[in-house]
Order: sequence, then structure tokens, then C-alpha cells
Amino acid sequence: MEQDEAFKAQLVENRLIVWNPEEGRKLYSLGYYGKPLGIPKPKTADFNVPLVLDMLEAFYLAEKGLLKAYADGKKLTLNQLRRKAVKAHEGFQPKYQVYRDLREKGLIVQPGIKFGCDFAVYRHGPGVDHAPYLVQVRGEKDQVDAADLVRSGRLATTVRKRFIIAVPKPKTGQIRYLMFKWWKP
Repeated sequence: MEQDEAFKAQLVENRLIVWNPEEGRKLYSLGYYGKPLGIPKPKTADFNVPLVLDMLEAFYLAEKGLLKAYADGKKLTLNQLRRKAVKAHEGFQPKYQVYRDLREKGLIVQPGIKFGCDFAVYRHGPGVDHAPYLVQVRGEKDQVDAADLVRSGRLATTVRKRFIIAVPKPKTGQIRYLMFKWWKP
């Protein structure tokens, strides 16, 4: 998609909204980006409402040249959008590094808040398959509490998913993924 063909989204608080439903459907069908307003679990891109994007996916799409973000009627530069994302999204940079890496690997990345983690990751997409992975982003120097690890692992096992801790290295851009498999005697 050419730069002049990019989807247009308006910044509203800490989300970006693609008001044009036709554009929203096209963008959603490119890789399950965003959520149609008022439709919690869309099965298809057949909706006629605005599309709501979170900061991570909006920045990713803007970085790819697929999205133009506007605030107060003015187009935001990529740096302006990044500053707004950093301000609105705690831990934006390491989470974005992991989000981008997973998307570049062809995976579908959705917020994992209902599972108590950063991301639910799909091979094919929500409504098509279940997310096989739950991902928590941690810093290299973060302490991992044993109780948190067990709690996360138990939840992931209960919902038949693999629990992964992603540890991005900001200086090198590398990410270490630690996948846990729970053993039952």
C-alpha cells in the first residue's frame, strides 16, 4: 500500500479510531488489527462500525506506512505518535519490540489483559483458532517471583495455552523467549 493510500485514524485519548467502516474492514482483514466498536469477538471483517486500534498496533501500522494518525486535525509524525504512545502506554518500548517481532514472524497479536498477561498470540486469528500462547514481557533485570510464575503457568494450563516470558534486549534488538511447559506427574 502506497503512503497516500494509508488508512486514516484519529487519536482519541489513548486509542486511534478509523472512523470510515470500509477502511476499518480492510485494515482488520489485513491481520486482525483493532477491534470493531461494540463488537467484542468479531468472526469476520463484515462490520459497519468504526475500528478501534490500541497504541501498539497503531504505531506498528504507522511504522509500516499503512496508517496515518491525526490529532486535533493535524497529521502526526512517527516521532510524535511514539511520544504519545510512550506517555499513554506503560512499558511501551519493550512491549512494542516484542509486538513487532511477533507480528514480523506472521503471528496475530492481541491484548492479553483477560489472561493477566501482555499478549494473547494466535497462529491464524481470533475467531479462527484459539490463541496457543500467552506472552508476558519482562525486562532483563526484572525479578520473576515464583508465585507469579506458578499463577501464570496454572492459568495458561487451565485455558490450554503455553505461557511465554519475552525478554527484549533494547541495545541489540534481540528477544529471548522462555516458553514453559507444565509437567503433570
